Amino acid sequence: MLFTYQKSNTKKLMMTQTNSPRRSGPARFRPRVGNKRPAQKRGGYSGGARHNEPRNERINEYVSKGENTLKIIPLGGQEEVGRNMTIFEYGKDIVILDMGVQFPEEDMPGIDYIIPNISYLQGKEKNIRGVIFSHGHLDHIGAAPILLDKLNYPPIVGRDLTICLVKKRLEDYAKNSAKKLHVIPVKSTEDKIKLGNFNISFFDIEHSIMDAVGVILQTPSATVIHPGDWTMDKDPISGKFLSYDHLSYLPSPKVLMLESLGAVDNRPSHTTEKEMYANLERLISEATGKVIIGTFSSQIRRVGHILEYARSIGKKVALDGFSMKMNVEIAKELGYIKADKETLITVNDLHKYPENKIIIVCTGAQGEGNAVLSRIITGDHRFIKVRKQDTVIFSSSVIPGNERTIQRLKDNLYRQCDNVIHSDIMDVHTSGHCNAQNIKEMIKQVKPDFFLPTYANHYMLKESAKLAVEAGMHKANIFVLDNGSVLEFSSQGEPKLHDKKAPSSYVFVDGLGVGDIGQVVLRDRQAMAQDGMFVVIITLDSQTGQVRNSPDIISRGFIYMRESKDLLYQVRQKVKDIVHHSTGNKGHIDEEYIKDQVRDKIGQFLYTRTERRPMVLPVLIEV
Repeated sequence: MLFTYQKSNTKKLMMTQTNSPRRSGPARFRPRVGNKRPAQKRGGYSGGARHNEPRNERINEYVSKGENTLKIIPLGGQEEVGRNMTIFEYGKDIVILDMGVQFPEEDMPGIDYIIPNISYLQGKEKNIRGVIFSHGHLDHIGAAPILLDKLNYPPIVGRDLTICLVKKRLEDYAKNSAKKLHVIPVKSTEDKIKLGNFNISFFDIEHSIMDAVGVILQTPSATVIHPGDWTMDKDPISGKFLSYDHLSYLPSPKVLMLESLGAVDNRPSHTTEKEMYANLERLISEATGKVIIGTFSSQIRRVGHILEYARSIGKKVALDGFSMKMNVEIAKELGYIKADKETLITVNDLHKYPENKIIIVCTGAQGEGNAVLSRIITGDHRFIKVRKQDTVIFSSSVIPGNERTIQRLKDNLYRQCDNVIHSDIMDVHTSGHCNAQNIKEMIKQVKPDFFLPTYANHYMLKESAKLAVEAGMHKANIFVLDNGSVLEFSSQGEPKLHDKKAPSSYVFVDGLGVGDIGQVVLRDRQAMAQDGMFVVIITLDSQTGQVRNSPDIISRGFIYMRESKDLLYQVRQKVKDIVHHSTGNKGHIDEEYIKDQVRDKIGQFLYTRTERRPMVLPVLIEV
């Protein structure tokens, strides 16, 4: 069944049964010639038997003549892991894929998370036909509460679990905001949706969260295939092998946008889910004490399997962590998890059962300070204490940037427990992402005309491009985009990469503030975090312009004042001299000039004495 959404005054969702339109006749697009660039064949994939006579125009010299074209504009996810959001624009119709957050880096003190910059969409809100969410991870839905509100709540499209997680995210951000959503549910990958000139369809993919889905966007200019986050499990727990050969029969030109986090993973094979579950079951059954499993809250299928296995061997399971309990509750409501009251207990009731009959599944395997596993290890958890005979399992991968934090967590845990299990010791986790071999296999199956690696750091995208060449793609048909790049396909399927980019700078979220923290504020925070702050409070006589009393000094993160009395005395004398020379004999007070002089000269003086550069903040008080 095909859902047709029409933007009108009544804003009604019209549901009609119709055939998915296909382009009539073969797609036409021109080869790239000259400048020693490789010639483009009919179809970017050279492994197939598709050929066409080359033409004599340059592929990037297409100039729009007013006809509708397809623009692909990634606003995030091309230079980092996270902040995934891509705009697809055909004529006056816009479809958005994902609205993710990026977590702050070490040099971003105080920042909660980063969201995509949607300046490009200002004034185009009425053209947005829908927002498609590929799955429910925060790097794909995390920015939805803020961005949907700014874009006047366009219709959203997704599978049941994904939509429930989006709604929960909205309610946590602003109460009753989920009531403003207009939802177009995807009940099956057989569903087809028409959003303006976009014909949307779906396909199954394997990922680490349930209800993940691949997206196909068909337009008269090109067909875009986007799996979102994906992996290729050679032995999936369902017993079914996912093949993507059917995507090769989609209308040309086909544009494959492929998440490429695994482009640098050259291991020959993944740990399968069957192997991982067998290892977890053995550890749980042989444990002499309680079992503590730290994992991601999105691993709903894994939590469900642990619940079923625990019931079969007569053990109890307690969940801890807000997101863990919330996600499992949503999955229970949707029927994705079966948990009887005899098996699932609360952490408050753990003391009622023998230690060797208890399994605790919790968050915090990334070493987050206030997360459950961290509190257990530091002894701050009210109901759970680690003992020597317990078994603690890290059933998760290490998110890039968290390596040192997780290592400290393991060090502290090893001091308290003799049975710590992680992926370096045993296969207790499976990745939801592809590896290098998977990328080449996907390209060979889909046979795209153009290839756009996505959702990874730049070096990973470049490595993915190399893999595409090895798989048979022509280098001329591979585009490694930056955030904000504008790739346009003409009505003849000719690609043009524009020189001018859409705004894609960081939008920082700090508490309730969205975008009010800029680079200047961030630099100030970095300076204070690095060398501290030094405040000089100067009381001036408004008549003479001279310093009255001794200047007060406040130091934070720079020096310990009780042990630096000589330095402070010298600073006070220096401040008096600076003010005296700044005001002159006439006593005229120019506050800004005096502040600048104190800031510069005291800063230089402190550096000569300490070789540190604290942020110097002069405060003048006239009396």
